[in-house]
Amino acid sequence: MIDIRQLRENPERFRQGARDKNADAHVDRLLALDEARRRILQRLETKRAEQNRLSKEIGPQIGRLKGQLKSADAAAKAAIEGQLADLEAKPVALKNEVAVLEGELRAIEPQWNDLLMTVPQPPAHDVPKGSDSSANVEIRAWHPANFDPSRSFEANKGFKPRTHLELVKELGLADFERGVKMSGTRHYILTGMGMRLHQAVLRFAFDHMVEKHGFTAVGVPVIVKEECMLGTGFFPFGKEQAYHIEESKRGSGHDLYLTGTGEVGLMGIHADEILPESALPLTYTTVSTCFRREAGAAGKDTAGLYRIHQFDKVEQVVVCKAEDAESRAWHARMIGFVEEILQALGLPYRLLQCCTGDLGMKNEDMIDVECWMPGRGDAGADGAPKGEYGETHSASRLGDFQCRRLNLRYKDADGAVKHAFALNNTVIASPRVLIPLLEIHQNADGTVNVPEPLRPHLGGRARIEPPAKRA
Repeated sequence: MIDIRQLRENPERFRQGARDKNADAHVDRLLALDEARRRILQRLETKRAEQNRLSKEIGPQIGRLKGQLKSADAAAKAAIEGQLADLEAKPVALKNEVAVLEGELRAIEPQWNDLLMTVPQPPAHDVPKGSDSSANVEIRAWHPANFDPSRSFEANKGFKPRTHLELVKELGLADFERGVKMSGTRHYILTGMGMRLHQAVLRFAFDHMVEKHGFTAVGVPVIVKEECMLGTGFFPFGKEQAYHIEESKRGSGHDLYLTGTGEVGLMGIHADEILPESALPLTYTTVSTCFRREAGAAGKDTAGLYRIHQFDKVEQVVVCKAEDAESRAWHARMIGFVEEILQALGLPYRLLQCCTGDLGMKNEDMIDVECWMPGRGDAGADGAPKGEYGETHSASRLGDFQCRRLNLRYKDADGAVKHAFALNNTVIASPRVLIPLLEIHQNADGTVNVPEPLRPHLGGRARIEPPAKRA
């Protein structure tokens, strides 16, 4: 959520931010409602102060008049009773005025809040402008010595590549037909070494974050209340992507939603809390099952493991002081952790600076990591895929946007209470990462070499072979 005070001071920054993100934010309507709301609040404050003053002043006056009433003659009694009636009417009139103002506030606040929730976080000043992902800018790329994505797979390896679809079928790693039978399109079953490889990748990445970089391991719910989705900025912008559990129709007090990332649970831990500055930075990592409807992705990457409804992901979240330099430093470090993992797995990748139109509503900056996938892309003259990069990670800086919505604050050394800054980054998501892993490390005979860091999680196995060849 944006800071409404900043919107009042510089509305054009937020208008331009919305335009840069192709967002339909009604900034002027919000400002008009905000002005009306502030007028009502100011009048309410005045009326309530008057109520407090009257309550202190009127009691003794009424007591004095009632005392006089006992000894007054008939003519005096009438006058005193008139004064009493006037005094007793004032609190009633004020109470009615307050009730009217409170009703006006109740009528305006839902509209005000709804509009406030739809104003996106403006991009950072140094994010390149662009309408969509085609304007993203490559920052750098890495590849192992034995595989250069600028050359064809055959030039690198000496044979034509199999796609991950062919490899998982021949090696017995996944069963798409039965997955679809059970749950519909974009579902799958991991089988045998496919499931073991999936778990090995997750365990390697999770241990890397905890053991090497000291992140706190946390297990969080993947079924959450709507407030948690709103607080983390996934609603209202991406509500159509979440699976909705309508518990209220079955007698429960609230509906629930399946989360699309462990970030939701990790950030929700400290909602409505004020932390001491000494507790920062919070560095959390989790591994969780994630659910995404992929609404609007019909016909896109429908085959295989790339765009699926359910997957597992190791996520990292950092909550730090409200300092831009510290946030940027953490962003670089978090991306570095991912690069360590991908280099250890021997997967060629590149970093892309996302342009304004590809940031997402809650991010002020985002860098995507894309791995080279030989089985993607159009076919070349030889009939084999040319290969292309595919997104596997996203690293985001959110400023105080998320913490403001969650009311996650800290008290600094001077005693000032501030909203913290938040960052998140995929550590690894599987089974999507199995696509480059299988395709890059395949051999001419259809087997796949297991990268060294994964072997301890696979009983020391160095190669994945078809089931019939396994000992």
